Amino acid sequence: MTTTSRRPSTSAAWRVGDHPGRRRFVRLGAVELERGGVLPDVTLAYETWGELNAASDNAVLVEHALTGDSHVVGPAGPGHPTAGWWDGLIGPGRPIDTDRWFVVAANVLGGCQGSTGPASEAPDGRPWGSRFPFVTVRDQVRTEALLADELGVDAWRLVLGGSMGGMRVLEWAVTYPQRVRSAVVLASTAHATAEQIAWCQPQLLAIRSDPAFRGGDYYDQDTGPDTGLGIARRIAHVTYRSEIELHDRFGRAPQGGEDPLGGRGRYAVESYLDHHAGKLAGRFDANSYLVLTEAMSSHDVGRGRGGVAAALSAVTADLTVVAVDSDRLYPPRLSREIAEAVPGARLVTVHSDYGHDGFLIEVDQVGAILSGVLAVPA
Repeated sequence: MTTTSRRPSTSAAWRVGDHPGRRRFVRLGAVELERGGVLPDVTLAYETWGELNAASDNAVLVEHALTGDSHVVGPAGPGHPTAGWWDGLIGPGRPIDTDRWFVVAANVLGGCQGSTGPASEAPDGRPWGSRFPFVTVRDQVRTEALLADELGVDAWRLVLGGSMGGMRVLEWAVTYPQRVRSAVVLASTAHATAEQIAWCQPQLLAIRSDPAFRGGDYYDQDTGPDTGLGIARRIAHVTYRSEIELHDRFGRAPQGGEDPLGGRGRYAVESYLDHHAGKLAGRFDANSYLVLTEAMSSHDVGRGRGGVAAALSAVTADLTVVAVDSDRLYPPRLSREIAEAVPGARLVTVHSDYGHDGFLIEVDQVGAILSGVLAVPA
């Protein structure tokens, strides 16, 4: 199934344009990158909930995953193509109670929901496109540290996130130990594994092989590489769920009245993947998908620090590592590896039939963990 094409230059839902929604924007100036070079005039989009107290010691940073953004909670609407991706955790009386905590979430560097990324204007007035530099998780965290400076946050009471967000949590704890009091890493890893990199490669190739990709410079064209992005999403989404969930939910059922036995119809599970492919192509930029996926593959907290164990042994934050028992993309052994390397770290397992996405879906279990972490004086 081919996803719907769009006009990237004018109507793509991922372009913030005249509808910033709840986002705020901060210009951080030039940022030096780990792999060399400087990205000029960086902007980060972010959202906040609650108020920073006089002591500036009640700030919580929430890190989004690959296709997330700063809109952690709240309805869809102008400027926000989807409702909050972690609704139920943040707000008055919620596990992260905004009557007490000042909560911040930023769209990551390289993203497409208001922060500087490939679709942003380069100094010559044209979109960066293929010229956007390679960024790493450390570069992303560096920009978040600059955002914290702008907000007057010397140290976070808690930094939390899952999947790609968990990678940034670990980088915060390793790079800026004095600025992180406690941290929660959900369904993530200290380093991208060979299998994770292997799953990413066909996704990258799917986008780059789409004729509409045009080497990454498609913003002035009528259509972008939606077909390739949709294929990438289908591949990724299978890794986000568990075999048992897909079996119990879909089995071998055909989709509606379609005939998959020689009738060119689809199985129900194929329709499910088509649906998610189309949704992503309407709200996310393919170039950002490439940039962020390659940043994830580059993730290794031990790079240049004597290895993973050496890097994690220096963490001083109160660390809670959360595994999802059915996660096949970031299996529990990777969470255990983190917890065993950090002195005093706790390992907690969330039970879920949903696989990797369990960290997003099992809100009650995750909320209880977060409430416990925030109840302990830092």
